[in-house]
Order: sequence, then C-alpha cells, then structure tokens
Amino acid sequence: MSRRTRGRRYDSEPKLNVKKVIAVIVALVVIIMFVFVIKGIVTGNKDKEQISSLSYFASFQDNKWGIIDSNGNDVITPSYAEMIIVPNEKKDVFLCTFDVNYDTGEYSTKVLNKDNKEIYTDYEQVEAIQNRDENNQLWYEENVLRIKKDGKYGIMNLDGKVLVEPQYDEIIAVPGIKNAYKVKKDNLYGIVDGEGKQILNVSYADITNLGKDNISGYIVQDQNGKFGIVDYSSNQILEAKYDAIEKVYGNDMYVVTENGTKKVVDKSGADVITAGFDDISSMLKNKDNGVIFQSSGKYGVMNLSGQVTIAPEYDELKEGKTGSLIAKSGDKYGVIDLQKTEKVPFNYTMITYNEKADIYLADDENYNTTIMNSNFEPKLSGILTEIDTDSGYITIVVGDQTRYYNFRFEEKTDKDVMPTNTLYLSKKDNKYGFVDKDGNVVVDYIYDDATEQNEYGFAGIKKDGKWGSIDSKGTVVQEPIYNLDDYLLVDFVGRWHLSKDLNSNYYNKE
Repeated sequence: MSRRTRGRRYDSEPKLNVKKVIAVIVALVVIIMFVFVIKGIVTGNKDKEQISSLSYFASFQDNKWGIIDSNGNDVITPSYAEMIIVPNEKKDVFLCTFDVNYDTGEYSTKVLNKDNKEIYTDYEQVEAIQNRDENNQLWYEENVLRIKKDGKYGIMNLDGKVLVEPQYDEIIAVPGIKNAYKVKKDNLYGIVDGEGKQILNVSYADITNLGKDNISGYIVQDQNGKFGIVDYSSNQILEAKYDAIEKVYGNDMYVVTENGTKKVVDKSGADVITAGFDDISSMLKNKDNGVIFQSSGKYGVMNLSGQVTIAPEYDELKEGKTGSLIAKSGDKYGVIDLQKTEKVPFNYTMITYNEKADIYLADDENYNTTIMNSNFEPKLSGILTEIDTDSGYITIVVGDQTRYYNFRFEEKTDKDVMPTNTLYLSKKDNKYGFVDKDGNVVVDYIYDDATEQNEYGFAGIKKDGKWGSIDSKGTVVQEPIYNLDDYLLVDFVGRWHLSKDLNSNYYNKE
C-alpha cells in the first residue's frame, strides 16, 4: 500500500510533488505519514492507442460539472451545478444530482451513460453508496448503487441487476468495510453484502463493525440495549449481555464492559483480565505476550494473568513486528522489545511498521525517512515518496535523485518499476526532459520540473512557474499555464489537471 494521501476511489497514483510534500509535512506531518492507499505511483502505463478500455472522471469548469474520459475528452460537457459521481471509473455509469432544495434537503437524481443518455429510469432515486475509511477519506462503493422505489430502498449493481429489492427504510455502508451494507426496517437493523445475501437478519437495535473487514464480525445491540458479537455467518460469539463492547480484539479475546466493569473476556465469555488498567488499547499478536494497556494516561504491557511486564511509562505503545513495540517517550519515538531492550533509539519524530513489506520507517525532524529491515538495520535514507506493496518497490528521493528499490533493498531502474511506460523522466543540467526505454531523448531538457508519465499516458511539465502536460508521445497537450504550487499531487489527463482536494477526486481546467 502506498504511503500517500488520496481518496480510495483511485486505483493508481501520479508522482508526488516533492517540494509541496515537504511544505505540507511541516504542518501536517502526523497525518501524512500514516495515510495509506490501495496502490502505488504507476502500475503500468499504456500508449493511448493501446488502451483497451477508457476510464472516466468528474470534470469541473466554469463552476459546472461534467465527465471526461482518460484521453482527456469531454464525455458530458460541464453543465451540472452539482458534482457528478463516478462510482467505478471503468464503468460509464454517471450519477447526477439536480433540483437541489437546500432548505428542505430534497433533490432529484438521474443516471447517464457515455452517450449522455439517461438509464435506470424505473426508480425515484439512484445514488452511489458513500463510505469512509479509518482516516475519514471518502470513497464510493464501486460495484453497487442504492435505488429507491415507492419510498423504499434496495441495491442493484452497475449493470442494472437488482440485488436487493426495494424494501428497506434505509441502506448505508458499514464504515470502512467494502461490500457490507447496514439495512433498516421497522427500526431494526441487519446486514446484506454486495451480492444481496442476507448476512445478519434484521433483528437488532443497532449494528457496528468490530474490525476493519467483514470477516472480523459485528458488534450487535439487542432490543434490551445489551451488546454482543456475531460473526460473518451470524454465529453468536459473545452473548448479548454486556453494557458495551470496544473495537479491540485478537486471539479470541474481547474488551467488554459488564456491570460497570471493563475487562477482557475470551470467546466463551470467561474473564481473562479484570483489573489493573484504565483501558486496553490492543491485543498483542502472540497471545502469550498479553495486551497493551493504559493507566493514568501512560501505556504498558501486561500478560493474560494480569502481571505487568512493561510498566505504564510510555506516551504511546504499538506493536510492530511480533515481539517488538514502537514506543513514544516525550516527543520522540523508538523501538523496544518485550524485555524493554532498546532496538531503535528514541531519536525520531515518528516510526511506523509496514507489515506487508516487513520494514520500519523512521522519520526525523528534517522530514527524512530512514528505512530499516525487520532486524532494525538502516538500509535507506531520504524523502520517502512511496511504498508500493502491490509491485514490491520503494521510491525514495536522495538529494535531488529519485531512486527505486525492491524490498530486499536492491536498487532498480525506473524501467524496472514502470515497464510499460513509453516515456521516462530524465534530468540534465538541472532541467527535465523525457527519454524512451532505450534512453533516446524524446522531450528536450527544457522544463524546470516534471512528473513521471501516469497510467493514462500523460505527464506534467513545469516551465516558468506554471504547469502543463504532454501525451505518451511527448507532444505538448497543454502549454504550461497553471500555477499548481499549492497542490500536493500534480497529475494530468489531457488538458485537465487533478484538483487540489484529492479526496474529491476530479479534474479541472481552472
């Protein structure tokens, strides 16, 4: 997963504007260092003639909204007052909202295809289902739509097949979880999935997700106001008898409150830890190692017998690789083991562990990142711009050079990590140009800055303080006219540039 800020409705990332990243980090370092997205910088670019299917994006011009395709062509000319939603960029299903009454909250919807023809006209409303991840980044369910007929809600897929008949008073996404939808009928709740299957019967006073996926199960509240846990197959894990259940679990243990007492119980409901803490923040991966607890605002570790093994003296404590703990003391981070042996000194402003890549990322006050292996050996240092766990490489800026490494810390070329590009960014005499895969100059070294080619074949070019774009053959599509110095990411589709608000995910010409 990429270490970037962007809404999850994107499947790929353009190159970071590194200068802007540094400026933003000064103000928002904690947020930026922990936002991850689905994919990395470029996952495979194609010459436009080779693109087999188009993608679609919302566009904005002259205060009106429309749709463009991945060649930068208008599909729907900007003419709508409200943003047009594209739930799945590979599908020509565009959701328009109009006749909005901001006083009453009433509005109308319609669905258009790439021919600007209205589809799915049998319903009072057709809408995308909005969701948010743990970082509050907005995204839309990409395979289903919420439909309304005769005042009731159902679900259909983007091809128009009804998966859940309109019968519910309300349908919303389960926060942060794909393909799980909370349905309401007669003031009771249930869960259906993206195929229309009933996961939990409509019989609960409320339902919330326990973890970050639907496999973890659900916290349910019965009609008496008591809480329990059921799994994805509706099996009762914990009886609904508790005053509260927290979203902290692991090793078949859960944090509950019963009769005013917070405690850890196992899946049978038997007490495991009942005293010695103010709160439990997480279960350690190895059950024998116990839990991270909080007492008087400080964090420590206790085993399942309630014995304190690390006194609560840290300002933050979080497990990295099994058996190691990322700790904060004062305003600095380090890493310790379960015997409190220091593995990484407390010299850093932030440390995170990327489990898929099996590496530690340690940031200093100069916004440099030291990348360590799982044995805490420093391997790389510079401005980290990406960790692509799908393709298995790291992108890091050392000095003024962008370098690429795999997770074994072997250096790779841009052609290794972007093998289907037609153009590659190159620098000479402090100017940027582009070469082909054989190193032949295609675009002369005349630009002050530039981005790598994106998956749609376009690259950003900067000259005299302004940005424009070139296509996959190096032809200028948009002369540099845009001031994008305040933009965290610079990305172009034809003449359209990505909006400043990455979470909104649209392209404009303003």
